[in-house]
Amino acid sequence: MNARARAGLVAAPVALALGFAPAAHAADELRVASKPFTESVILGEIAALTASAAGAPARHQRALGGTRLCWNALRAGEIDAYPEYTGTLIQELLGGAAAPGADITALRAILRARGLGATDSLGFDNTYAIGMRAGVAARDGVATISDLRRHPALRFGFSNEFMSRRDGWPGLAARYGLPQTTARGLDHDLAYRGLADGSLDATDLYSTDAEIRRYDLRVLADDLRFFPRYEAVLLYRLDAEARWPAAVAALRQLGGRIDAAAMIAMNARAKLDKIPESTVAAAFLAASTSGSDGAAAAGRAPDDGDRGGGAAARARRIGLRAREHLGLVAVSLLAAILLAVPLGIVAARRPRLGQAVLAAVGVVQTIPSLALLVFMIPLLGIGSLPATAALFLYSLLPIVRNTHAGLRAIAPSVRDTAQALGLPPAAILWRIELPLALGTILAGIKSAAVINVGTATLGALIGAGGFGQPIFTGIRLDDLPLILEGALPASALALAVQGVFDVVDRLAVPRGLRL
Repeated sequence: MNARARAGLVAAPVALALGFAPAAHAADELRVASKPFTESVILGEIAALTASAAGAPARHQRALGGTRLCWNALRAGEIDAYPEYTGTLIQELLGGAAAPGADITALRAILRARGLGATDSLGFDNTYAIGMRAGVAARDGVATISDLRRHPALRFGFSNEFMSRRDGWPGLAARYGLPQTTARGLDHDLAYRGLADGSLDATDLYSTDAEIRRYDLRVLADDLRFFPRYEAVLLYRLDAEARWPAAVAALRQLGGRIDAAAMIAMNARAKLDKIPESTVAAAFLAASTSGSDGAAAAGRAPDDGDRGGGAAARARRIGLRAREHLGLVAVSLLAAILLAVPLGIVAARRPRLGQAVLAAVGVVQTIPSLALLVFMIPLLGIGSLPATAALFLYSLLPIVRNTHAGLRAIAPSVRDTAQALGLPPAAILWRIELPLALGTILAGIKSAAVINVGTATLGALIGAGGFGQPIFTGIRLDDLPLILEGALPASALALAVQGVFDVVDRLAVPRGLRL
């Protein structure tokens, strides 16, 4: 392998990384986040539009992650505000610091000690509830949660978060003495489809969900009053209030302006009528806000995110997601090449150490990808950085293993001959061993690249963007075209990456040495 070929192998991923690396967000902006369900996204859009109308450059990180992820991101300063519920604060987030019936004044005092603030209730209580199809509930005579005790054969399926929360399935089963010993954990939106197709008999609901009417569900009475009130509020960082006092003041003025009927109607427009959440939020502000501030909020062109618009808007979204996706893959792959190839060389030269190296990178590969992403958040925050780090770790094994295998496959007589000719070890490595092993090494790099393209879709769960964004949004909204808008380009990108490396293989590896 000559110097030009070696330079090309390094320059290609460097250029790719520089060309598609995710752009850094402006540091001085008000960062609003939301959880991955429609109501939270709508409230996040309302908050971002309201802050923008008050003069703050606001950015909404849609469907960032579950309760703990958003809470930890807020406390760490990764975001400045997000919608939350008082029952969740009391039961899950404040660790017993708040009394079960604590009001917003008491909660504010506890939050202030953590550098956080909260608006008044936005105007509605979105409590947990248990729901069944009305026909099934009528057939079995089930009207309250206590009635479930008489039907141990009923099949329960709850949202993954509800399965582990103290105010979720464990506490509910204990409080009511339910005989059902198992329940499935699944995505909240998919649970509704399970009810509709008869594969589930009961699931957890949010009382403002539009699907309650869509699927003709009966909300079971919480006769033992297990669930607390879940008044919707906006949590925010106090240092964000210092940076953008007018914007945070405008957020506080949202208190009391969204009643349950309005929230149910907005959820229905987004989920049932397939209207983008940003459009729904802007329409609400236009209808409910008077004065110049309201005109500014309503008049701002909404960012439709991953929905809405015609072919041109869809093409722009795909282009943006492609850039984000390629940035994650290129940067992580380049970093993996720079580390994994030397590790593979060391592993081949020192067999005992090599076993330890291969075992270490193999262990990383066994960690579930979603878990690895979450592990990165306390170290690197949210966004593209932890996603890139996780993809980098996943890229190590195929490259290290193939580099090690390619070098070990070289006949010892080749090295002996080179040494007999007086070539130094470095020259033997660069002029003989690496060229002979190049085909195997490139095969490992190609495998890592293709795997990364698929795994990078999970980065959307922690705000890294890419083609996972429309996929997960489409799942949440039961929108097949939106799912395909992410899945098809991701598949095409994987094929394109494989094709690029096939070309590199033909150009860099002599025909007689190709795998």
